[in-house]
Amino acid sequence: MNIEQMKKIREDEGFIAALDQSGGSTPKALQTYGIEEGTYSDENEMFDLIHEMRTRIIVSPSFEGDRILGAILFENTMDREISGQSTARYLWNSKRVVPFLKVDKGLADEEDGVQVMKPMPDLDELLDKANSAEIFGTKMRSVIKFANPSGIDRVVDQQFAIGKQILAAGLVPIIEPEVDINSAEKRESEELLRSAIERNLEDIKDPHTVMLKLTLPEEDNFYECFVNDDRVLRVVALSGGYSRSEANSRMSHNSGLVASFSRALTEGLSANQSQEEFDSHLNGSIQEIFEASNT
Repeated sequence: MNIEQMKKIREDEGFIAALDQSGGSTPKALQTYGIEEGTYSDENEMFDLIHEMRTRIIVSPSFEGDRILGAILFENTMDREISGQSTARYLWNSKRVVPFLKVDKGLADEEDGVQVMKPMPDLDELLDKANSAEIFGTKMRSVIKFANPSGIDRVVDQQFAIGKQILAAGLVPIIEPEVDINSAEKRESEELLRSAIERNLEDIKDPHTVMLKLTLPEEDNFYECFVNDDRVLRVVALSGGYSRSEANSRMSHNSGLVASFSRALTEGLSANQSQEEFDSHLNGSIQEIFEASNT
């Protein structure tokens, strides 16, 4: 465990950049960036293009550790290089940005109003690989659509069970039970989710800590109890499909939460922009999110 990285995540101002679009979400991310699906012939070309996009973001002078705490990577990105270094090492050595890795394999079909994570039979092997790449922590996502108590318990229990496996490997897990922003039962789901997390935190013992990545809540400061919990290294908020302006507005009303945005970060970036235009737009986006994340 890198103590300097741990201290940065726990104490510094900033936010976490989510650059972890995987196979299923990459075509949409590229399309938003101005690269249509018909312009690449196969998955290898697609991943080459998304790595070029991520590299352009990461090497930008706007993307620095003074405003960005960490970056979440897809496995394919972890396996690649930026400027002759592995992506994770470049992030830390050149940018002072802490590297995280998305480890889930996607979502199972909806049942009981939720989508748990698909099985991860090769997780131990992936965690070994992450350690070798000098990754600090991991991220895994489930989705809650309705306020079904048994469904929400299954989501959170699974997240924490796998989280303990990740802790045992010496990495810090980001527990991400996302509540769908379009759910008609969002507020009720958040109440059940908070209780399920509180119950599972009872099994997290020193010196271990976890991180929580939660949808921006309907009630301001609803997750304050976790912000002040020693078992929680940091509570980060996902934008979940909100526009950047809406996500930033909600962030500014939740003290102690820091942002972990994906679409809200890359909104407005285009492959057709000049480098100057790209860097300027990215700088403005980063500053907006930074300010909202540190209220």
